[in-house]
Amino acid sequence: MSPDNMNVISLAVWTLENNCFAVYAGMLVCFVAFTIFHKNLVEARCSRAAVKQQRSPPGGGWEREYRDDQDDPEQLLPALPSDTPHVPYQPPARPDCELVQRSREFYELMATRRTVRRFSTEPIPQEVLDNIIKTAGTSPSGAHTEPWTFVVVQDQETKAAIRNIVEEEEELNYSRRMSRQWVADLKPFATNATKPYLTDAPALILVFRQTYSWREDGKKRMHYYSDVSVAIAAGILLAAVHYCGLVALTSTPLHCGARLRALASRPGAERLELVLPVGRPHAEARVPQLLRKPLRDIMINV
Repeated sequence: MSPDNMNVISLAVWTLENNCFAVYAGMLVCFVAFTIFHKNLVEARCSRAAVKQQRSPPGGGWEREYRDDQDDPEQLLPALPSDTPHVPYQPPARPDCELVQRSREFYELMATRRTVRRFSTEPIPQEVLDNIIKTAGTSPSGAHTEPWTFVVVQDQETKAAIRNIVEEEEELNYSRRMSRQWVADLKPFATNATKPYLTDAPALILVFRQTYSWREDGKKRMHYYSDVSVAIAAGILLAAVHYCGLVALTSTPLHCGARLRALASRPGAERLELVLPVGRPHAEARVPQLLRKPLRDIMINV
């Protein structure tokens, strides 16, 4: 090492030894300054993200297609006519005693609803299927977008094709995709990758969620809260199925949506949410003897 380099190193060591307080203070100031700068940078990014989220309509996870749509009046036209009439709503007025009776009767009816995995092959009258789907269609939806499509399958070949797709994917789900705990939790229900009810049940109802649709003027009609809206409609559908004396199975097979959507010839904007086998219970149908949570565990009065 050259003498010049030694002199530089010696000077640096002497400076650190005799001015250590100043050096450490300078390092501390730099650290604090960097921390404050980084904190402000993170807060600014979070603030911009929050503003962007507030500006994005809820319910579909979609992003604004046109960034400058505020400047185009046509983009601000409501999907429904602005002059949509409002009419009086006067349901029957019922005394408290009747309200109590009707609420108790409906609860006692719905308390007997069970998920069934063995179905009779006896067909269902078409009018019954029409009525339960119409009932599901009375569900509320975000901005009255009615973001649901109910595909009713009664053709035996199509049901067999659905079963093949579901069983292929379920075999992979049970063997690879689902956690061991998940598979263990399903054992009391005696369910596995084989799904005979998909061909035994006289009707399958495929419940699709429309993420968006198209207006008559050719512009995209966004669907707000489509997931919640379809979930409510599915609940009303299950109640209608049970009320008319039929049974159903709420099936949500993993990784089947795209293939079943293609089989049903539904557009890419629709997402499969449920496959509901519907029919009469098989004469030898059995269900687990389960207890539901008591009212005190599911209701809080404030």
